[in-house]
Amino acid sequence: DRQFVGRSFLEDRTEEGPQFAKAGRTVMLGPARRLSGRTARRAAVRTASKKNPSSGGGHIRPARSFARPSPTSWIQSAPYTTERILSLRMKEKDASKLPKTVYDASRETENCGVGLCASLKSVASRKVVEDADEMLIRMSHRGGVGCCPASGDGAGMLFGMPDAFMRSKAKEAFGIELPPAGEYAVANVFFPPENPEVLQDCKATMERLTRQRGLNVLGWRPVPVDNSMLGQDPLDSEPDTEQFFVGNNGSKKLSPRDFERELFRIRKMAEEEAASMLGPESGFYINSLSSQTITYKGQLTPEQVSQYYLDIKDPTFITHLSLVHSRFSTNTFPSWERAQPVRMMCHNGEINTLRGNKNWMFSRGGLMASDYFGNDTHQLLPATSDNMSDSGNFDSVLELMAKGSERSLPEAVMMMIPEAWQDNPNLSESKKSFYEYNSCLMEPWDGPAMVAFTDGRYIGATLDRNGLRPSRYYVTKDDHVILSSEIGVIPELKDEDVKIKHRLEPGKMFLVDFETERIVPDDEIKEQIASLNPYADWVDECMIDLEKWTAESGVQSAPFDFSTTSRKLNSFGYTGERLEMLLLPMSIGGKEALGSMGNDSALAVLSEKPRQVNEYFKQLFAQVTNPPIDPIREEIVMSLVCPVGPEGNLLADPAKEHCRRLNVRHPVLTLNEMETLKSQVYMDNGKKAFSAHVIDCTFQVGSGPDGMLQALERICDEAADAIQGGIGESGAEAVILSDRLAGPDRMALPSLISVGAVHQHLLKTKQRPKAAIFAEAGDCKEVHDYATTFGYGCDGVCPYMAYEALSKMNADGLVEAKSKKTFADEELHTNYRKAVAKGLLKVMSKMGISTLQSYKGAQ
Repeated sequence: DRQFVGRSFLEDRTEEGPQFAKAGRTVMLGPARRLSGRTARRAAVRTASKKNPSSGGGHIRPARSFARPSPTSWIQSAPYTTERILSLRMKEKDASKLPKTVYDASRETENCGVGLCASLKSVASRKVVEDADEMLIRMSHRGGVGCCPASGDGAGMLFGMPDAFMRSKAKEAFGIELPPAGEYAVANVFFPPENPEVLQDCKATMERLTRQRGLNVLGWRPVPVDNSMLGQDPLDSEPDTEQFFVGNNGSKKLSPRDFERELFRIRKMAEEEAASMLGPESGFYINSLSSQTITYKGQLTPEQVSQYYLDIKDPTFITHLSLVHSRFSTNTFPSWERAQPVRMMCHNGEINTLRGNKNWMFSRGGLMASDYFGNDTHQLLPATSDNMSDSGNFDSVLELMAKGSERSLPEAVMMMIPEAWQDNPNLSESKKSFYEYNSCLMEPWDGPAMVAFTDGRYIGATLDRNGLRPSRYYVTKDDHVILSSEIGVIPELKDEDVKIKHRLEPGKMFLVDFETERIVPDDEIKEQIASLNPYADWVDECMIDLEKWTAESGVQSAPFDFSTTSRKLNSFGYTGERLEMLLLPMSIGGKEALGSMGNDSALAVLSEKPRQVNEYFKQLFAQVTNPPIDPIREEIVMSLVCPVGPEGNLLADPAKEHCRRLNVRHPVLTLNEMETLKSQVYMDNGKKAFSAHVIDCTFQVGSGPDGMLQALERICDEAADAIQGGIGESGAEAVILSDRLAGPDRMALPSLISVGAVHQHLLKTKQRPKAAIFAEAGDCKEVHDYATTFGYGCDGVCPYMAYEALSKMNADGLVEAKSKKTFADEELHTNYRKAVAKGLLKVMSKMGISTLQSYKGAQ
């Protein structure tokens, strides 16, 4: 999965001799390596630091003069980028000849060890720090290392602000007495290594933004580190680390919550300015900027964290809470900034729906407006990035919701990782209503996950609905809590000192509230949050149910005209084999036909026969640490129900208008449901609540590729115009992409292409959350066709041609001959929809995805 990691074969570190990458790490053959100038300098500094104990064991970089680089030249020399690695390896040869790699930054995922420890009474002590360090070291087996055992995938610790320690160090560094606890913040900042000009530019940016927000710049402090134990990869990309002190005693005094919000704004804006100046992976990275917590992390092994950061070994460094994380990165280049914990959480697992989650969050940027940030909300966006791992993106969205809205951290976590609620008989009605309401605002971030989180007020953890990342916690008699991915992480803990021990159950939340100094039970915190607003009343009043709407409207679809059925079946790619071996068993038995494993037909890309677009796609399978789900025995955690149509403002206060969406219980629509959408307008108290605009998805026969491309452009433009509406008119709440007009003179666009084009166009223009996309598709017939169509953004499909084919076979007596029974057309259609639903659940379960709402648009 990993072609090249770090920069272990870069520049002039090797003489002659072949080198190759094996198992994701570099292996050198031939003559021994010789140190580059930079590595030699660091080795000399390490030697000097050992000879000079007064240096504290940390390295001191010698003063050097640098020419000021241009932004372009700096991007070219950025230490983390794949292009840089390859260009150096090719000795700056023609870029067109650079080898291709399978590395893709958008697929950054990880499986890791996670833990937390805290004092229930908020008593800062050295014990919490030492227990966190011990816990992290004992989860070393959950982290990854390179061929050099000293090159780790990443590890780190997040602490509650060590107030006494920071006060003493601030006085030493810049001679200032810090304000009271909570009235100042400290950032741990990575700077590009050995480039003083860039370091000063980044510092100036942070200071300017801080003063612009009315806060006080207190000073900077270099973080003492000892890099003598680092392997070659982390040493090559090791950043300069400094602490930035900010005071809430500038031109205006802010409340604690608003102080955190302004710090959040400063960090986002500083990162954006640095990225525009230096490039997205320049080496400038703010680990944390908060008055409550501080993060120490890096491309380290768990054992190296406390050895590298000398602050952690200082006896005066005491705290009342800590999160720890040992990273095993998959599909990734380990790097300093991708280590965890991040700003508010650390994560063990994989977000299987990450691409869809990122797409939806980007598109919601057109709707999001924070009550606090107002017209400046754009300064916090985009919330997601391809340059972050799945955990980094999750943390970024969690922080946006917790600081950009009035939601508490536990409520934001409940929204992003909801427990299984649709078919759970053990869940209270108030919690069901809460989850149903919030499903109208955000899809779940689906996949195996154990997330530990904190904002200083709370510390806790939650588990995904499937419970695929086990976790246990202990409460001791001296009021300390310990939670981790393993048991035995604190070996000195005796049974007689343990008051409570238990496991974190699927979908449940473990939460410590430092204000009340107690563990809040899962039911209590969730019932408390669910009772903040009348969610049940809002859902009953505003949610539009498609099945009920269809029944109340009394709309009936037109009868079939079988005189043209055979021609249309040919046009949409039906064959006798598909009809008899796929559609008939589905319509008779309500499930897909059984067959032997394997498919010996040629891959679509290599086939000499014309193939449907859907056939160029293959299903993904959950792999290694990402287990699949059993869609039959674990049916309770899976769901195909989705709210579709216009979304509300994610950052606004809860309101009943946010759940004014269309509830689609089954993604394969009946003929009557599609006819209702096409011909009816749903009215609520005399006002239009839901309407759909039909778009023709055919083009002139004989117009060739240009005609198809022009048709796609027309469809995308028409969809955007329909959603936007005319002057003084509200737009449509849905678009229906229909190929009904296909015939001898009109060629139907493949539904996957038309749906994907419109979905992507609306995403890029940030209009996708404003409307649903339905397809009236003649070419959807088997489960794979539906899975690809939903995966690329469709909200519902009406397979009118499949229904017509089944009805014709029934009229011709083929169904009765096959089943020895008689069926009504409606019964065949119902069984067919049931079979497709089961097939969709099976496809999703193979990838470890539980809900269609998360699967839609996840590509």
